[in-house]
Amino acid sequence: MHRPPSMLRDLLKSEAAGGLVLMAASALALVIANSALAPHYFSALRSYLGPLSLEHWINDGLMALFFLFVGLEIKREVLDGQLSSWSRRALPGIAAAGGMIVPALIFAAINISDPTTLRGWAIPTATDIAFALGVLSLLGKRVPASLKVFLTALAIIDDLGAVIVIALFYSGALSVPMLLGAAGIVVALVAMNRLGVRRLAPYLLLGAILWVLVLKSGVHATIAGVVLALTIPLSPSPGTPEGAHSPLHILEHALHRWVAFLIVPVFGFANAGVSFADATADLFLEPLTLGVAAGLLLGKLVGVMGASAIAIRLGWAEMPALAQWRHLAGVSLLCGIGFTMSLFIGLLAFPDSAELQTKLKIGILAGSLASGLLGALVLARTSGAPPRKN
Repeated sequence: MHRPPSMLRDLLKSEAAGGLVLMAASALALVIANSALAPHYFSALRSYLGPLSLEHWINDGLMALFFLFVGLEIKREVLDGQLSSWSRRALPGIAAAGGMIVPALIFAAINISDPTTLRGWAIPTATDIAFALGVLSLLGKRVPASLKVFLTALAIIDDLGAVIVIALFYSGALSVPMLLGAAGIVVALVAMNRLGVRRLAPYLLLGAILWVLVLKSGVHATIAGVVLALTIPLSPSPGTPEGAHSPLHILEHALHRWVAFLIVPVFGFANAGVSFADATADLFLEPLTLGVAAGLLLGKLVGVMGASAIAIRLGWAEMPALAQWRHLAGVSLLCGIGFTMSLFIGLLAFPDSAELQTKLKIGILAGSLASGLLGALVLARTSGAPPRKN
């Protein structure tokens, strides 16, 4: 059956532009958090709208839509896209694994003596696709298109790893009745898929109920978005015209600009605001801050580059087209931009400690900024180099 054209190119453009919007929103949050408007900024986030604070509506509600989009991306790419075969998923998959394991080990080594901060081991394992592609977009055509595809595929696999980590390690006290209710909704969603239901409305209605049940279950509410995404049909209804879009394609197209230009920037604005009023040089040497920054900068470089080099040298995967080792090093550095997902995991790791949240946010900002600048510098200096010879 004919599939609609791949959305990857459109996704790359939207993610890159969205990354620039995210940068602006995050910079604005930092400026406000260190100005006379800071009290109003923080009090607004803590103000309640119904049962949840504004901050919780953003982190648990809006981000559920972000994770719904992530889930749709993962399903589409695995079944019908850039990750649909072993040859396509080998290099980004191996690189993503290295890029999660090494940063976690570096963080753990620095924080091994403190069980409290050790809980944040997963913070530097994430890659922010919007930020990373935003940096790549600034380099224009000087970067091979294959690197953008590689980075996107790697980040999607990275997101899948983050979803698994959140579900397994950052859930609270579980409510069995709510979990059973959520399980019943999931069974209904799967049954609709199997029975050939192709209208989106029933899926979204049950998805909203699933979100409420998961929110009250102790599992983080955003997992509901991923679970819903995996039940959305990828194939259009039988008998539809050639080239008709499936429910998954329709929902993905409807969401991706909202996610890139509203949801993620709003999350960045709400969570990037860090006051440096009482910050000292010693703060950057705190184990939590240092572990996050070193995990992102050094861990991603060593993990992604090292795993990629092993896979390519052993013949398990091929170098992206027209790319060189220095290109791969630059992209490995860009993977150290862990902003959105790292912030999200950090808030889950230390939900009740403003002090630890400040430290991890400074580590994320420092590590992500250094990774972005060094990655861009390496790629810019590599753009004019001669092609790699086989």
